[in-house]
Order: sequence, then C-alpha cells, then structure tokens
Amino acid sequence: MRRIKLTITYDGTDFHGWQVQPSLPTIQANLEEIFRGIEGRPVHVAGSGRTDAGVHALAQVAAVSLENPIPTANLKKAINRLLPPTVRVVTVEEVDPGFHPRYDAISKTYEYRIWRGEVVPPFEQRFLHHYPYPMSEVAFYAASTLFVGKHDFSAFAASDDRDAEGRSKVRTIFRSDGRRCGDLLTYRVTGSGFLKHMVRNIVGTLLEAGKGNLSENDIKHLLSGAPGLRANPTAPGKGLFLVEVQYPRSD
Repeated sequence: MRRIKLTITYDGTDFHGWQVQPSLPTIQANLEEIFRGIEGRPVHVAGSGRTDAGVHALAQVAAVSLENPIPTANLKKAINRLLPPTVRVVTVEEVDPGFHPRYDAISKTYEYRIWRGEVVPPFEQRFLHHYPYPMSEVAFYAASTLFVGKHDFSAFAASDDRDAEGRSKVRTIFRSDGRRCGDLLTYRVTGSGFLKHMVRNIVGTLLEAGKGNLSENDIKHLLSGAPGLRANPTAPGKGLFLVEVQYPRSD
C-alpha cells in the first residue's frame, strides 16, 4: 500500500467546502470519486482541514492510500484530467505510510482579501470581499496584533459537530497582520490550528475595530474564553484563501 500526498489548489466558489456532504459538490467528494475509479473500491481522501463553502485554497494538502502502482507523474495527469477546471492538483508524491495531512501539520497560513476601492475588477470579484466603507486601517492593523499568542478562541468558533467531544478551543497564533497595496487590503494569519469560521470571524472583528465599534479591551475580552461570548459579524467566505500548510522538515 502506498501513501500519496497531494497539494491542491482550487477556486471554492462553486463548492460547498472541502468535506463530503450528501448531494452537494465538495472538493473531497470529487477526489474520492476519482480515486474510486483508479482503485476500483471506495477510497478515503484525508485533508489538512475543512475549508468552508466558497473558500479557496492555494495549497491544500491531502493524502490517500493506494494499491495501484501508477507512477506519481502519471497519477497527477490522470487526476487533473478528471477534476473540474477550477480544481488542480499541483504536486503528487509518495510519503511515509503514517503521514496524515491534518495531524502532522505544525501550522497553517490563511489570507483574507478585502477590496477597498469603489469598483471591484470583474475578474477578481469571486475572490474578494468588497468593503469600500469608511474605516481606520491603522485601527485594523493595531487590532490584528492582539490575536498573536495563545488564546481561547471559543468566541470566534461557529458551532461544530465535534463540539460534543469537548475539545479545547485554545489555539496559538504566530502571525497576524495586514497590509495595503493599492485598493487591496490583505490580512494574513498563521497559527497552530483553526476552528470553524475562526478566520472569518477574526476578520469581521477587525473590520468592526476599524469602524470604531470595538476597542482593544473588547477584543481582549472576546479572547478571554468567557462563556457566552460571540464575535460577529462573520466575513464572507469568498475572500478567504488557505495559503500554506507547514510540516516538520524531513531531515
């Protein structure tokens, strides 16, 4: 049995996220259907995480176990031939049989793109959150630094089917900052892991801080883990990209 690691990029606009959902188009479902044809049996494709509906990926990581001896270069061509054009496999490689794209990851980086100009370029509108309204970007940047460190992100997490398991919602953020280039405001965040809607809720909070509706103390309170707190609004999925999943160096 071979363990195959895939790096995948996709436009998530027409998909209901990564994870398989009954009767709905998802990235995982497309891949599993392709591998079912290759192997002649059901095959599970594990991902590094579940991107939401409409969210994009520059480098999602997945893994699958196969018996088929097809060379990795040919496997890549075969998969891309069968995938919709909005999903492409960038790399295919054989890895250690125990590799898991989620549990072996040491960090993930997400990027959120906000268009500040009055008019959105039509060829970019699928990948941007249009926000031309008055806002202090200085306050936005200052608020972004408050997320760095180890915090309880319960207030930034949407309800999840894993909540009944009582898993910790404490995560460590290594980087959280924004920058403006022309009309494009980009927010980047790197962390040990992320909860459902967590990045989108952080962005919504930063926009509120930029509008003057939330103070530094308000954000610190949201990060306290106190029961009943909820960050809002949630920024749209269309502006969010999974940029990178990092793993320990093999050497």
